[in-house]
Amino acid sequence: MNLFGRKVIYTDVEHVTRGNVVDILQKALPIHQMNRADIEYLYRYYKGDQPILGRVKDVRPEINNKIVVNRANEIVSFKVGYLLGEPVQYVSRGNDESVADGVSKLNDYALSEDKAAKDKELADWFHICGTSYRMILPDRMADVEEDESPFEIFTLDPRNTFVVYSSGLGHRPILGVTYVQKEDNTVVFCCYSEDTYFEVTETWDVKAEPQILGIPIIEYPSNEARLGAFEIVLPLLDAINNVQSNRMDGVEQFVQALMLFHNVDISSEDYKNLRAEGAIKFKDIDATLKADVGYLTAELNQTQTQTLTDDMYDTVLTICGMPNRNGGSSTSDTGSAVIMRDGWSSAEARAKDSEQMFKRSEKQFLKIAIKICNNLRALSLKMSALEIRFTRRNYENISEKASVLVAMLNNGKIAPQLAFTHCGMFSDPQLAYKISAEYAEKQEEKQEEKQEEKQEEKQEEKEQSTGKSLKRNGETTSKKTENGAEGTAEKTQEVST
Repeated sequence: MNLFGRKVIYTDVEHVTRGNVVDILQKALPIHQMNRADIEYLYRYYKGDQPILGRVKDVRPEINNKIVVNRANEIVSFKVGYLLGEPVQYVSRGNDESVADGVSKLNDYALSEDKAAKDKELADWFHICGTSYRMILPDRMADVEEDESPFEIFTLDPRNTFVVYSSGLGHRPILGVTYVQKEDNTVVFCCYSEDTYFEVTETWDVKAEPQILGIPIIEYPSNEARLGAFEIVLPLLDAINNVQSNRMDGVEQFVQALMLFHNVDISSEDYKNLRAEGAIKFKDIDATLKADVGYLTAELNQTQTQTLTDDMYDTVLTICGMPNRNGGSSTSDTGSAVIMRDGWSSAEARAKDSEQMFKRSEKQFLKIAIKICNNLRALSLKMSALEIRFTRRNYENISEKASVLVAMLNNGKIAPQLAFTHCGMFSDPQLAYKISAEYAEKQEEKQEEKQEEKQEEKQEEKEQSTGKSLKRNGETTSKKTENGAEGTAEKTQEVST
């Protein structure tokens, strides 16, 4: 099956109405059905249903191993884990505390709605088949006191969903469509334009009602061609399956080698009995001819086969922008040299590309989410006030970043906020700075309290020592007075005598 990405559906219509929505659907559905067939094939391939399972052998058909080395699943798992290993965060652009509080509230709503898991579902789909779809709707049943999210997020199946774009400048989305099959096996198309919701049946009956959210179905393509992560290397993946299956066939054929009877007359029944008993017994058919019995084997060179498999797999890693996690043979390289050598820099570059595509669609999602929050929860957020941030495992030495942070903080000409932003240690520098500033303030307060306590202790000790000194001086004076009085009495007594 030849796959070259998913086709984008365009229309010349600039505004969808009740009168033209059916015509747009009828023109879009054939293209969607072609995309649907491709998506179904790629999804089955990802799960392990690959062409090798249908292999047929004409020679010795009883030995026909069908080994699925599911590298497609491995590629998708790595791509998703590397891109979204940490949840997507929204951070405020400026230092406005009210904006920061609003963004923090938005993150709380996303957490309440389990958005991180739903982001992974999206990433799974667009790495498998090159595109994915999300829907956001207001949740009017959300409990305000429990701080539940005012919106609901749904990950839509790309086999049942598509977006129609304008053929004009900018290719803006015109119509978002998802369809469901009801219990009576009838299909209903749920269509959203900028200002209207249309419900279209199989018989092309249309119901319309106004809505103010815009188009709540957002497409998240992996790239402009809408190619899946492993789609471009499908021939190599099939070849790896074939080689591994043939290797296993070779092993079994060696164990179950054909017996060669040379100048020996033997029936099929005798051959079966001999094989079952593990013994050979025969008689020459001609005394002048030499009779011989042996095994007919075709030994497969396992070393060359393994080299071929490794070479194809390395090619897959290179094309898909994945690192060689086995590493190289050299152990002398360290740091960034290892990153460059083993392909982690290529993985980061590909993740950056996916990140930009994800952000573009995420902005459309946020516009609707903010509109819902502003209407239902009285938040006053704007798209320009926040930034979408991805956090990925970083293979650089964390101690180097810490040193950079310390050096910038010790530089009196650099604002601490800039140090936190540019050191590269934190996924949300603003939040990290806020927490650190609060912690530093508390530590300073504790230090001041300790200093005050020490001063009070010193003052008390001083007062106590002063009091003891005065007491000792008073006792001394009293003793001198008493001694003086005794002396005077004695002298008076002597004079009177």
